[in-house]
Amino acid sequence: MPSWDPAQYLRFAGDRARPFVDLLARVPRDGVTSVVDLGCGPGNLTPLIRSAFPDARLVGVDSSPEMIEQALRDDPDTEYVLADVATWRPGEPVDVIVSNALFQWLPDRLDVIADLTSSVVPGGSFALQVPTNGGAPSHRLLFELARSEPFAAHTAGVFDRFPQDEPDVYLDLFAERGWTVDAWSTTYQHVLQGEDPVFQWVSGTGARPVLQALPDDLRLQFEAEYKAALREAYPQRPWGTVLPFSRTFCVASAPS
Repeated sequence: MPSWDPAQYLRFAGDRARPFVDLLARVPRDGVTSVVDLGCGPGNLTPLIRSAFPDARLVGVDSSPEMIEQALRDDPDTEYVLADVATWRPGEPVDVIVSNALFQWLPDRLDVIADLTSSVVPGGSFALQVPTNGGAPSHRLLFELARSEPFAAHTAGVFDRFPQDEPDVYLDLFAERGWTVDAWSTTYQHVLQGEDPVFQWVSGTGARPVLQALPDDLRLQFEAEYKAALREAYPQRPWGTVLPFSRTFCVASAPS
């Protein structure tokens, strides 16, 4: 997996945090003593978890050395673990597992989530949020351009699609195991400021594997063409550039 740039990811930290706030608001809080944050990134959302569960032991897990390094630098008092989130498991079951915009990166995400359910205590919670904007112009234009010449020779085999998991996917996954499920979707209307803001947003996340696969000279050409296409798809308005962004949420409670 290509490296992450925490600074670029945090450029729109407030907008990126909003779905996590909405997710945490639905998670039961009584009696929670342990929380695992899968895909914790640079730890910028840790304060939100601590506010929700002030008495809980918190462990953040991420597969990016850059993200974990940033998290430890900013918050050395929290336990952050560098590990493959698809295979890492807590030493014993925990009260809550939360995950914000992680599972879309895993082709076998449903199997991983199903396996993780055994790491939640009876009556505990599993809360996740995944983007479902893979068909939006931001991503459609990215992948179409990446498959064209002269870029295709370098981007072949690079992660080139995101799942479109609607709420029923997670409703079925958990309900079939006897869990109580609250699943829903939301489309946010992010109003972004600055020059080429949609490019800046996507280059910190979804476009990252494509951009890092290209040599420097082609990357500059790709960025110029991609930015031009994004400006046409997301025209700047007097109050900013609007980026509609759809996400799927699920908060599931394990049987007691």
